[in-house]
Amino acid sequence: MARKWIGLLLSLIMTMTLLAACGASGTAREDAETITVYLWTNAMYENYAPYIQSRLPDINIQFVVGNNDLDFYGFMNEHGALPDIITCCRFSLHDAAPLKDSLMDLSTTAEAGVFYDTYLDSFRNEDGSINWLPLSADVHGFITNRGLFERYGIPLPTDYESFVSACRAFEEVGIRGHVGDFAYDYTCMEALQGLSIPELTSLEGRKWRMAYSDPASTQHVGLDDVVWPGVFKRMEQFIQDVNLTPDVLELDYTPVIRMFAEGEAAMITGSSARVLEFLDRGIDTVFLPYFGQNGEQWMMTTPYLQVALNRDLEKDKSRREKAMRILNVMLSEEGQTVLANGQDVLSYCQDVGIHLTGHLANLRPLIEQNHMYIRIASNDFFAVSKDVVSKMIAGEYDAQQAYEAFDAQLRQPADASGETVLKSQKGYSNIFHSRGGNEAGSVMANTLRGVYDSDVLIATGNSFTGAVLQADYTEKMAGSMIMPNTLVSFRREMTGAELKETIRDYVEGVEDGFRPFNRGSLPIVSGVSIEVRENGDAYTLIRVLKDGRELRDGETFSVTCLSTYAHFAYFLADESRPFAMGEDGVKDVWLNYVRSGDALLAPPERYITLK
Repeated sequence: MARKWIGLLLSLIMTMTLLAACGASGTAREDAETITVYLWTNAMYENYAPYIQSRLPDINIQFVVGNNDLDFYGFMNEHGALPDIITCCRFSLHDAAPLKDSLMDLSTTAEAGVFYDTYLDSFRNEDGSINWLPLSADVHGFITNRGLFERYGIPLPTDYESFVSACRAFEEVGIRGHVGDFAYDYTCMEALQGLSIPELTSLEGRKWRMAYSDPASTQHVGLDDVVWPGVFKRMEQFIQDVNLTPDVLELDYTPVIRMFAEGEAAMITGSSARVLEFLDRGIDTVFLPYFGQNGEQWMMTTPYLQVALNRDLEKDKSRREKAMRILNVMLSEEGQTVLANGQDVLSYCQDVGIHLTGHLANLRPLIEQNHMYIRIASNDFFAVSKDVVSKMIAGEYDAQQAYEAFDAQLRQPADASGETVLKSQKGYSNIFHSRGGNEAGSVMANTLRGVYDSDVLIATGNSFTGAVLQADYTEKMAGSMIMPNTLVSFRREMTGAELKETIRDYVEGVEDGFRPFNRGSLPIVSGVSIEVRENGDAYTLIRVLKDGRELRDGETFSVTCLSTYAHFAYFLADESRPFAMGEDGVKDVWLNYVRSGDALLAPPERYITLK
């Protein structure tokens, strides 16, 4: 009898060992087959990611809404968790320097060969290598109320002199000729550069930019004494010419838009995408470029994103091939059109056609002349431009003082210090596994369920920004663990039947709301587990389990749901199940938790089985 029980025990152990081995093998296979793509904004997750996945149904892509900050990727790189494909909008080679040796050199690839050299040079390292490629230009300049010009008989500007004349003519009738939201760093930075594009693109200007951006340099490069003194003189002249008074430093986006819409300002600084908004409101609006004081016209452009690939992809031919196929879809004309999401398509690629609506037709000659300047957009330039330009407008600095202050701040070593607010003793992957789900997402969901003191928490798949690293997190990096685009909490008491209905809507998607488009976009749940059937790119909820048993309809639970407000609108419209929205965003709640000094991460759970 004893031998029989021993035999049964050995058989059970062997079976469990084999199952564990099969599970581990399946997990390893899923890890190897998954390509991680990090997106810098949730808007790309809603439209662009589903498009890419639809074009490559044979590739398992894990899309993550990361952060628009290269420091975030530097932190991931330091801890061996750099994604396969990275996108970022706020970008400069200067900030990308710590990543250079970890990124693939694309300079000799066919993908790099489709770009105009004029623009690609802005991404070329000193050694000739290229790690980043720019997609689809977003254009910045002057949004102009043409109807207002016609009403007062003032000619539309064609050069700097006529631009100043128009501003003065409007001032005489009590209308501001030009105003901008100078409360923001990007407006200060773009004005400073936009007024001197001919000089910044000169031979001396390009030499300085290459030295400043060189990833191989260990020095903190300041301004040169050839190009930049004139940049600040032109900024000083502009402030006087258009009568920029200190009150503009208090103007953010909302009052500037109101002033333009109500005819109180004839021209405002902004993106060409805003023109369509005003046209839809019945305001006759056109877009004007920056006017150089030498008579030239230039478009200030910002790549909607820069994209780079992890060098580790080169170690595996199959993974590299998949990543390059994804990159090709991103670079395609159709891909860049989807990325533009209804805006004009201005691409840096030679084989992507220019798609201009009527309000940008006047810019076609500038595109054909390659007068598309890519702004210098390092973290330093954002911060220092805000400080220095603000003080110029306030009358605290003249041109020379501004030049000296800007130069001094650039040469100061960046303060990378920061107090540790969260210690993670273990790292967790964010790759979705069919038997278990997203481990890192489960850690975050389980932790936040405790923070919100709820029985159950349901989070959209884009709620968290990636792997949980075995690392010491500063407040900035801890904040970066939450999706950056206003994740909100919604809470209510639910019956088991209502909970199943809510989870079903998260899993299967709702009309005019978010629909999961691949495995990685399925929701993350805590406090319950779910079984889901996969059928191509569609998903069906089979059942919901609580503590291993099927959920009973009559049970009651406190439930917290995490989502963007837009995606949750469907639920809010259903008056039969009213939700209370959290007063603070999820990121603020999370930061308050980690600031407490005793924050702990909850262990992950296997919350999903995909069949």
